[in-house]
Amino acid sequence: MKYSLLLFPFILFLACKSPAPTDSTAKSKINHGDNTSVIAFGSCADEDNTHLMWRYIIANQPDLWIWLGDIIYGDSDDPIKLRNDYAELNNKAEYQKLKAACPTIGTWDDHDYGINNGGKEWQIKEEAQQELVDFFGAPAEDPRRQREGVYHSYTLGEANKKVKVILLDCRYFRDSSVIGADRQYILNETGTILGEAQWQWLENELTNSDAQVHIIGSGIQVIAEDHRFEKWANFPNERKRLFDLLEKIKPAHPIIISGDRHLAELSKIDVGGQPVYDITSSGITHSYEKVNQNGEVNRHRVSDHLTGYKNFGLILIDWNKSPIEIRTEVKGIENQIWFSEVLK
Repeated sequence: MKYSLLLFPFILFLACKSPAPTDSTAKSKINHGDNTSVIAFGSCADEDNTHLMWRYIIANQPDLWIWLGDIIYGDSDDPIKLRNDYAELNNKAEYQKLKAACPTIGTWDDHDYGINNGGKEWQIKEEAQQELVDFFGAPAEDPRRQREGVYHSYTLGEANKKVKVILLDCRYFRDSSVIGADRQYILNETGTILGEAQWQWLENELTNSDAQVHIIGSGIQVIAEDHRFEKWANFPNERKRLFDLLEKIKPAHPIIISGDRHLAELSKIDVGGQPVYDITSSGITHSYEKVNQNGEVNRHRVSDHLTGYKNFGLILIDWNKSPIEIRTEVKGIENQIWFSEVLK
């Protein structure tokens, strides 16, 4: 969809009516026609690696780029180290071209949080939060500068062509997550991922939305439950609470996007008679190529939609169709399409 980016701060805005981050004032002309929106997303971009993917992402003319965590691989309790790593990424010429082409927003996962697999116990989480919002150029009145956690929401578009993007913080409030002797996570049946304040915020964001499409971003996978790595299924009560909330509110066209895994796949689950998808895109600079040969069990995977090659994700919304058509594509180097699916 063509948006006048001179007016974009009035179209893309933070919940609580806060101004858009400064990099949403990027100047370029993007034209997919008046009836198509293109939203790009991905995760896992080691600042020390070669960044080839941005040129291919830009070639798709996205209206918006969403980070799903591991923006950098800071892994440090020194905020200055995190700041310098963000600066290294931000100074890359190809990434600057992306910022000039479209607004960039996002949330974090563990490596930009500062500690692998970290949760609420992380001793510099407050400082790490400020480094992240500084990276996005958030103004002083941005809610993320005032409250705990980096969760936030944006609305893109207007009238009957609105997309609401809700980005969750799965680190700041998360309770303990312990790996057992068999290298499997021990289920935390009573712990939280989001924390109560964020849960109440999420319910309010969904309840009071008039958007036609809802994109919920999570650093870790929500639907997949068979692999042994980090996922919402390690906190089964939290995962059920999320699905119960979606069933209760029934937001229009709920789509989950996630990162973390160094692979891409499409998962689907039925929630109260409504299909909910989780599109995982992870591996901008590095990925888990062995999964292409060895595979990985996921009882919720749609078809054979799995790749371990470097990738980024797209959501394409055709507003001209009735009902609207939403397609996801996962692409790689040279814009190779790893998989594509119309979300029913």
